[in-house]
Amino acid sequence: MAFTLLAPCEYREDIRKSRFLALAAPVASAAEAQAFIEGASDPSASHNCWAWKVGQQYRFNDDGEPGGTAGRPILAAIEGQDCDQVAVLVIRWYGGIQLGTGGLARAYGGSASKCLQAGERAELVQRSRLAFHCAFAELPLLKARLSDLEALLEHEQFDAEGAELQLALPEARVDELQQLLAGISRGRITTRRL
Repeated sequence: MAFTLLAPCEYREDIRKSRFLALAAPVASAAEAQAFIEGASDPSASHNCWAWKVGQQYRFNDDGEPGGTAGRPILAAIEGQDCDQVAVLVIRWYGGIQLGTGGLARAYGGSASKCLQAGERAELVQRSRLAFHCAFAELPLLKARLSDLEALLEHEQFDAEGAELQLALPEARVDELQQLLAGISRGRITTRRL
């Protein structure tokens, strides 16, 4: 079960005179993640280290810290919190005391993890996309039941006989939708997966 953030969040921590600011935000794509990181980075800071994960895609960056001590621990925090569609930026202002590679990894990963824990989260539901055609007479009854099925109406195009609909709904509700469509159309409506 994966989660995403409902809104951006932040976490601040001082570790051996270095200041760490972790910023996290929900993102829907790689481009959106990079835009968040570029927009939130502080050029006056010593380091702007980040990681993001969107489905099977992920990236991370150590921004001058020793290799593997910042970006990878931030990504590990994202995965450790079962998050997806999330970008995390940890900004560090160097305080004059060396943390060592283990200390850096703990500081970056810990700040990212605490930031994600503090954020308001929602479960990501895998949705299946289906398309079908229904008659005008069937449309009101079908639309009245969409919220019961947790279905999102993605596209609707009308023609002379009715409407072509595209829905996205949880995979667990697909059979229920097909039974509903068979019931209101006497078996005439068939769905196609997109």
